[in-house]
Amino acid sequence: MTGLLTEADGSPVAVENADASGQLLLVCEHASRLLPEKMGSLGLSEEALASHIAWDPGALAVSKLLVESLDAALIHQRFSRLIYDCNRPPEADAAMPAVSEIFQIPGNAAISPAERLARTQALYFPFRDELSDFIAARKANGRLPVLVTMHTFTPVYHGKQRDVEIGILHDRDSRFADAMLAAAEKTPRYAVRRNEPYGPADGVTHTLIEHGLKNGLPNVMIEIRNDLVKNEIGQKVMADYLTGLLGESLVALSL
Repeated sequence: MTGLLTEADGSPVAVENADASGQLLLVCEHASRLLPEKMGSLGLSEEALASHIAWDPGALAVSKLLVESLDAALIHQRFSRLIYDCNRPPEADAAMPAVSEIFQIPGNAAISPAERLARTQALYFPFRDELSDFIAARKANGRLPVLVTMHTFTPVYHGKQRDVEIGILHDRDSRFADAMLAAAEKTPRYAVRRNEPYGPADGVTHTLIEHGLKNGLPNVMIEIRNDLVKNEIGQKVMADYLTGLLGESLVALSL
């Protein structure tokens, strides 16, 4: 392996349950806090690298439980979003942020065009292509997947407490989000809201647009407050709840 990643790093993208019989394609862009060997620590402390700025804690764990409960396929990024945020296009500053919330990221301050390209080629293109190829193969077999991207968010952001517990996010196509929100109203266990704590204006719907809207796929982005999924019990409870919402939404839309 050449460029940014070494043989020891392995592939930047992982695919699980590729032959799933269920219709859901789960995508976890911020699954890992792992840094490629050549990148060192980006000048950050271990505390910072373990925090939400490096990954979405709990997102992959919940996704894997949904793979089991819904026989879904899962594609996830194996490296930290600090190197490249795969939910951002290459031209976006947020793809390789120099600042994340209160943290300065020394290793991302003044990245040269050549390094930006190297990161894009090493992480974003393989991830994008894996998703595109998976969707194309499903469509060729007459199986239209439903795209669900999985994320978590921090309970406190810039010192402000967030009371929303689950965000159901969408861009121009709200079909699946509408169905999930309707299902959530019947089982009000959590504070579930539309396009919170982020929305399309925050630039967080890149994957939904690139792989959902452009392919005519029903799609949704799920944001979970990460204090609710910080351990196995919370992850299991959340996965059970989301299994119900997702299953009911598939039925409601006759998918």
